Amino acid sequence: MPLVFVPTPLGNLRDVTLRALDVLRDAQLIVAEDTRTARKLLAALEIGGREIWSYREQNADGATPAIVERARVGLVAVTTDAGMPGISDPGSALIAAARAGGVAVEVLPGPSAALGVALLSGFPLHRFTFEGFPPRGARARRERFAGALHAEVTTIWYESPQRIRATLADLAAVAPDADVFLVREYTKLHEQQLWGTPQSVRERLGDDVRGELSFAIAPYRDSSRHSRAHLEATGEQIDALLASGRRVGDVAKLLAQRGYGDRRELYLRVSERKR
Repeated sequence: MPLVFVPTPLGNLRDVTLRALDVLRDAQLIVAEDTRTARKLLAALEIGGREIWSYREQNADGATPAIVERARVGLVAVTTDAGMPGISDPGSALIAAARAGGVAVEVLPGPSAALGVALLSGFPLHRFTFEGFPPRGARARRERFAGALHAEVTTIWYESPQRIRATLADLAAVAPDADVFLVREYTKLHEQQLWGTPQSVRERLGDDVRGELSFAIAPYRDSSRHSRAHLEATGEQIDALLASGRRVGDVAKLLAQRGYGDRRELYLRVSERKR
């Protein structure tokens, strides 16, 4: 029998898929992040009488072998509080253990806050990264942001309502002019969407933040870092052209044609470089 990962609605119950309903109705065991949340969902979907086991970060190591054994003899559905189980929650180790034990694994397609915020952002998505939750400490958060933004691709993040204001403040310290898109309570009745710099989003979010949060950061170019790199590249070009015997005016003209800057400013740089 298979171990089936079943995405659950992020907020709107109508987002549940027909296949998800079939699996939840047929499952002999349902594995859930929070059994209370799972029972509420099942009741809302009019599915009752199911055995439910807890599976979360605190008990994953101990619970995994027993779940795999149950999947050998009956259909086991793995869920999370909202969205795709295994994303920022335990799950990958369970899949690995099932495969190692010869138990078939299926993952149903369904709701994902990460992909939702990515598409809603309007940021380039030909390449992007899902970064999960930032670290809890301010210093570690800033280091994580600096490292992630260095790749210059759209990044997708989750955060708790208790830490989001501090997180946006740390992002502002690292990249104050970054373009941020934040969604609070995605697919729910009071969904909120905010665009802007980290500080402007933080201000409009307010002090009493509640609900689920996801945010995207557009590909970021650190102007100071790129300016230094540009100056270094220009200097190397100047040295190479001067070494070939070209005159100062010819070097400035050629570099201006190649897009390295204004011809008059380049003339001064070439002159200084030659001296």
